[in-house]
Amino acid sequence: MSDARAVLEARLAARKLAWHDIRAPLLHFVMVSYAVKPERLAAHVPLDRFDLELIETRDGPRALVSAVAFVDSGFHFAFAPFAQFDFGQTNYRLYVRDRETGEPCAWFFGTTMGSPVVHVARALWQIPWHEAEYRVEAELSSRPGPERYAFFRTLARSDWGEAYIDVEDTGEPLQLEDAPGFADYDEMFLRLTHPVRGFFRRLDGRLGTYSIWHEKLSLRVARPRTLRIALFERLGLLSFEETQTPHSVLLASRVLFHVHMPPRAV
Repeated sequence: MSDARAVLEARLAARKLAWHDIRAPLLHFVMVSYAVKPERLAAHVPLDRFDLELIETRDGPRALVSAVAFVDSGFHFAFAPFAQFDFGQTNYRLYVRDRETGEPCAWFFGTTMGSPVVHVARALWQIPWHEAEYRVEAELSSRPGPERYAFFRTLARSDWGEAYIDVEDTGEPLQLEDAPGFADYDEMFLRLTHPVRGFFRRLDGRLGTYSIWHEKLSLRVARPRTLRIALFERLGLLSFEETQTPHSVLLASRVLFHVHMPPRAV
């Protein structure tokens, strides 16, 4: 068994939800990833604590960043299953390796959410979540054959990070060649889909962290129609033209996430 597969299997093993953890079934999951010049990231991640996870491309070594958008459908704390919320959400992340543990993880630039929940999270945990207005238009095709979307569009309006993602679902399952730069499928799947610990810069300037668990994603390949990832432009990671040519675009119709609370300062 490869090291990547062993780590992946360990991360797929669910741990029991604590009373204060979050259960979040997700719908209309899309991950748009970009290969970025490493030097463009230096101002946005503490490189004394994290190493960039790089892939080799024909243009040289590149780091990967992703905009991950979805709809929380029945988001609730484990102690209050009667209080459920539905809203759009987009996470903006970079793939890094923690120097202290050697583990692959994610650095979060921040998150937009279509719910007032963001204000509670900001006040309690200083987490960089930002309110946005969402419009999601996604419908699965009724045609015979493999599951695929007839159309898939999501819009998030936010002063902090506006995003528009309009993609075509090919219906084809993810293969190694669909996300180039990895040694094998297990490494690709681990690094792109299972960085279960995340770090972020808290609103008070301190380093914060939290962890998640989720099911193995059943991912399909998509083709971009129109993309606008304003945050990556504003941070100087990508030009508008560069946002039109992503490294990969991947879709899943549904997946279950657990968020282990609360986030804590490091």
